[in-house]
Amino acid sequence: MSTITNTRLLSSKSNVGNTRVDHVEESVTLEPGEALLTIDTFALTTNNITYAAFGESMRYWDFFPTHIDGWGQMPVWGYATVYTSNAEGIAVGDRFYGYYPIAKFLKIKAGRVNTQGFKEVSEHRKELPFTYNTYVRVPQTPTLSPDLEDAEMLMRPLFYTSYMLADFLQDNNYFGAKKVVFSSASSKTAYGTAYCGRKLGDHPHFVGITSARNQTFVESTGLYDSTVTYEELNTLSTDEPYVYVDFSGSNSLRLHIHQHLGQQLKYDCYAGSATNTEFLANEHEFNPEPVPYFAPDQIRKRIQDWGMDELNRRYETTQAEFLAELVDPQTGWMTLSPGYGFGDAARVTRTLYMTGDQPHLGRVIRFDMF
Repeated sequence: MSTITNTRLLSSKSNVGNTRVDHVEESVTLEPGEALLTIDTFALTTNNITYAAFGESMRYWDFFPTHIDGWGQMPVWGYATVYTSNAEGIAVGDRFYGYYPIAKFLKIKAGRVNTQGFKEVSEHRKELPFTYNTYVRVPQTPTLSPDLEDAEMLMRPLFYTSYMLADFLQDNNYFGAKKVVFSSASSKTAYGTAYCGRKLGDHPHFVGITSARNQTFVESTGLYDSTVTYEELNTLSTDEPYVYVDFSGSNSLRLHIHQHLGQQLKYDCYAGSATNTEFLANEHEFNPEPVPYFAPDQIRKRIQDWGMDELNRRYETTQAEFLAELVDPQTGWMTLSPGYGFGDAARVTRTLYMTGDQPHLGRVIRFDMF
């Protein structure tokens, strides 16, 4: 049996910042429909830490099982090239954007292969959300400049969540709110949501809550109508209805928001957190109760409403505009920061888990030079 040595970065399930590199022999004998991909480059953001934080409860560890107790492979979004293939319609050298482990190789089983890409149909992934099982074929002639391709890789999964979250809020008329409060307003998913909310049409007053350290950055984006620091929450007026969109996961912050806004808080949307899952313990009773937001639910609704082609058209148009503004050398608010190899991947993972990151940096890890 032919084998290949796969190098993987494993994360401790109890302490995601604790990582280790291991090497495992894997078969390269391919069944019909299978292909072996080599991972070239990927993005690392606090969104990936979110996948690990919810690895058990939302089954993110199940995508790339390690079969090692206590250790998982944290999912990332990036590009991979076909190393060898026994799948019709997938050739050596083809390149795909999608959901990968931090590893040198990934064996996939492809279904519904077409000119746009394929669906991953391995048995252990059949019950997992379809959004994460979709792999998009990259044109042989790049349609984006290198900077925009890196920016798209970094922002696409975040921005898709942002776009569908903004669409969800607008679809529900912002639950009657006159103001929307975003916690962790410097996070990429938060300001992406604010951007999409503006692009989608009329919207309430957007308030960004952030740390004093990040306030200047948040204000520089121009995406929020006003900003307050966490220490200034009590300055929020209480004479209008609010929606709370939470990207922090802080139970103490949620409690403060509820106590200050009282009956003016009409909807509490839990959009995700880098590391904090404490609200799941239900240590407090909240009214309204926090409702976790799950992007695939709104995606399914819009596919029914509009069809997949129209959803893709609307999203791609907004994303193209966003990426161009994001990395504009004169007015953009992101600087790409590349790293190389497993050492940098481990270092950035630890930084994201322990302290977060500087909001203007976009972390990209390259394996294609190794």
